[in-house]
Amino acid sequence: MAKQVLWSLCWFLTMGAMSSAFAGNDAALAQEDRIAQLERTVQTLAEELERTRTDIAVPDDPALKSVWGLGPAASKVYQVTRGISLGGYGEALYSNVVSDANGSKDRADALRTVLYAGYKFTDSILFNTEIEFEHATTESTQSSDGGSVSVEFAALDFMWKDWANFRAGLVLIPMGWLNEIHEPPSYFGTHRPEVERQIIPSTWRENGVGAFGTVAEDIDFVFYVVNGMNAKGFTAGGLRDGRQNGSKALAEDVAFVGRVDWTPLPELIVGGSVYYGKSGQNQDFTVSPGGGMPNFSVDLPATPTTIWEAHAQYANRGFFLRGLFTMAFIGDAGSLSRALGPESEGGIGELGSGEGIGGQMLGGYGEIAYDILPLFCNEGEMSLQPFFRAEYYDTQRDLPSGFSKDKSKEMVILTAGIQFKPIPNVVIKADYRNRMAASGQVPDEVNLGVGFAF
Repeated sequence: MAKQVLWSLCWFLTMGAMSSAFAGNDAALAQEDRIAQLERTVQTLAEELERTRTDIAVPDDPALKSVWGLGPAASKVYQVTRGISLGGYGEALYSNVVSDANGSKDRADALRTVLYAGYKFTDSILFNTEIEFEHATTESTQSSDGGSVSVEFAALDFMWKDWANFRAGLVLIPMGWLNEIHEPPSYFGTHRPEVERQIIPSTWRENGVGAFGTVAEDIDFVFYVVNGMNAKGFTAGGLRDGRQNGSKALAEDVAFVGRVDWTPLPELIVGGSVYYGKSGQNQDFTVSPGGGMPNFSVDLPATPTTIWEAHAQYANRGFFLRGLFTMAFIGDAGSLSRALGPESEGGIGELGSGEGIGGQMLGGYGEIAYDILPLFCNEGEMSLQPFFRAEYYDTQRDLPSGFSKDKSKEMVILTAGIQFKPIPNVVIKADYRNRMAASGQVPDEVNLGVGFAF
């Protein structure tokens, strides 16, 4: 009996010890499992946070690049995997008039502040837009009529193949250098070239649809069908006010615009673009001259409008060379000028007496720059570039019969200056602009400016 009790006690103690050992092992194992699970949870959260940052945040790389013909900051939506992209640019200037000819005054202006917002729905569908605030406020002040808030472009892209993608919405007209790429670090001078404001009326946007892509690896193209311009806005000084800018645009007449750029070398771009469409928009106006005279009706002519331009650029080892030449042909220029003339002359009063719209307009410019900073030090991304630009334009190169040429519309503008970029996305500019009209006085300017893109 004693042996049985002793054996039972030993068995009990042995099993108890084993149970304690197993319990201790189970606790250790459970703790290891909890630690492993916690590590997996942390890793999952880190991956999710990184995915969210990548999807919705601004890309970290400050070296912006142009994609599909848009400005570098406007191209950010193409560089995110999914979700929101944000970018923008802004510029301000101080302009000192060398002489107060024609009542010109010195001025300081917050020219524009711009926000780009895009959303990438899928790998093949995205939305991109630019919203611009000009001149700091829309309120009238003692010195100006106020600025404006505008949608510069807003379009859906459907990405299919490198050689076949599609776009619909409010699109930038793909002409010249600055209509699509107009961020301050992308061009020299505090002012954009006048040729690309008066004849190619940047920033020019219209409602339309089209296709864009790359073929043979070095040829980029874009083609749109858009609403035509409004000839009621044409003036002796150019086509700028003929833009409809997507705002309740008349679309009785449509237009076609296409552009091709060839990059035979990484440093060289050669290309051109053509725009054609009627601009009359089937408009008629009832004029009430008063003074006992009967009302009368004025019809705008069809006004077929053709604009073409050719451009080239070379940039290598700090050396920069760019050129552009453009012409515009305005059909029915004589009939249009008479229709837009003073009411006393049978028009609707948009033009002054004897003022004529040119049947041909012509302009061009060339500019050269060189980064001199490497001659003195190697400061990485910094650059210091003196530049010179010469431009010429004449918006009344060929006038219809019955109208006299206004030689103040024929201009030569020489701009010499320097720009400093502490980083590629920020620029400080200074220049002297000498403006010479074939007739009349136009004051020279000393300009200082700052700009940025992100």
